[in-house]
Amino acid sequence: MHILLTNDDGINSDGLYKLYEVLGKEFKITVCAPEAEQSAIGHAITLSRPLHIKKIFKSNDFLGYAVSGTPADCVKIAVRSILKKRPDMVISGINHGPNLGSDVMYSGTVSAATEGAILGIPSIAVSLTTYKNHDFRFAAKYIAGLAKKVYKFGLADGILLNVNIPGLPKNKIKGVMITRQARSMYKEKFVIRKDPRGRAYYWLTGRARWFKKPEDSDIKAIEKGYVSITPLQFDLTAYGYIDKLKEMVI
Repeated sequence: MHILLTNDDGINSDGLYKLYEVLGKEFKITVCAPEAEQSAIGHAITLSRPLHIKKIFKSNDFLGYAVSGTPADCVKIAVRSILKKRPDMVISGINHGPNLGSDVMYSGTVSAATEGAILGIPSIAVSLTTYKNHDFRFAAKYIAGLAKKVYKFGLADGILLNVNIPGLPKNKIKGVMITRQARSMYKEKFVIRKDPRGRAYYWLTGRARWFKKPEDSDIKAIEKGYVSITPLQFDLTAYGYIDKLKEMVI
């Protein structure tokens, strides 16, 4: 199996490298990731400037390709230009921090996997749900096993997997739950400061607010100590509302 490995934390991310180390023991790996952090950039693609690619080496060994663009750019350019043959799978991560609830709309990690799904390639996004004391070993080994299952059974057209793994020791992880997105938004504010020339600038800050987190949701799984696997699709049509809308406007 040939896996295209990417992320949104940048090609020098510890999470990506641990996944590269573990997956590389069993599979052919091509790394194509942003040259710098692209967190929360969503599914942006670069149209107004050219992309640049450079080869990255770690301890004198070739690691992969760094792209001067977004996570979605990385998947596009790898599939369309760098690789001679389409990969069997796209894996994006391991992200530093969770991608739960409405985070998936903003996440570059999830968007890279979504781009893989758009291109018809089975794709997985993976995040470790902690912002400190990262230990990616269990997450990387778990994704290696999950990748084998996805490769064997495949995924339906247009479906990708969003995997969140608790930032807990292996012996405290209770199991795996197949989940749906909780409903969340951020309680946000802009902090206003001034630069050295006295000009105001604004810095967004905030924290998540959970409106709905049913027992089978991604956030509940993480709160209980389970790995959360949520099947996502890039078709955002609200099918259940179509007939109601017809009654309203036709």
